[in-house]
Amino acid sequence: MKMKNALTVVAAVAAAMFAQASFAQASAPAARAEVKAETKAAAKEGKLTPAGEGSPSDKATAGTSTKTRAERKAETKAAKKTPAGEGSPAAATEAKSTKTRADRKAETKEAAKAKELTPAGEGPGAPKK
Repeated sequence: MKMKNALTVVAAVAAAMFAQASFAQASAPAARAEVKAETKAAAKEGKLTPAGEGSPSDKATAGTSTKTRAERKAETKAAKKTPAGEGSPAAATEAKSTKTRADRKAETKEAAKAKELTPAGEGPGAPKK
């Protein structure tokens, strides 16, 4: 009985090895000559994309702009006025402070004297140690 089981296992391993070898041969990479021939055929048919122009699918999915050139230029001009990372120009003009810089500095000095300031790195948004 043990001999039968051993033979079955050996047969299964051998079948797996032969199957793997046959799959490896079927999916072997194309030879250099084959690739050159395919490229020449594609060039004759006009299916090659010129260098630097992206994939052919890009041309099919690229649509035309819905904005005029003047609209795009105005949008870019408005974006240049906003510092990097500050959001849209509308957000920058919404909230204006009612205090002067001197008032804010005086408040900060008073808070420092009263030891009400949070040390750097210890606030609610600080990373955990």
